[in-house]
Amino acid sequence: MRSFDLSPLYRATVGFDQIADLMDRALASDVGQNTYPPYNIEKTEDDAWRISIAVAGFSENDLSIEVRDRSLHITARKAEDDAERKYLHRGIATRAFERRFHLADHVRVTGAAHENGMLHIDLVREVPEALKTRRVEIASAAKTDANLVEAKSVN
Repeated sequence: MRSFDLSPLYRATVGFDQIADLMDRALASDVGQNTYPPYNIEKTEDDAWRISIAVAGFSENDLSIEVRDRSLHITARKAEDDAERKYLHRGIATRAFERRFHLADHVRVTGAAHENGMLHIDLVREVPEALKTRRVEIASAAKTDANLVEAKSVN
């Protein structure tokens, strides 16, 4: 595995620390990481997404969803009630898992639903009014100079 030093980026840029951190996380992630449980990420609108996770065998009480430090954490712990059951074949995996998703700025979780063995988590990006694009009107120099001249002559 290769290792890249991204510290020169910090010297030459201001405010791009998150991009460098994201690249660092992407390069450091293990290719053979756990793929359980399978999930989909779909774009539902321009600023909205839905994460769907296959959680067959888990009830709402077994699942936990938390948002902390701009990360979405989904965990599942199955209660051990299978002690009296004897399986001839057990193909449905109900092992405990933890899945994390890093959230971008201003993305928040709006809701979650558990139906038909799928956990659906809805996300939306809500940019604050102060950060939205705004148009600045340009005043002409002739109007500005005329007002200043009139103001000086009156005084």
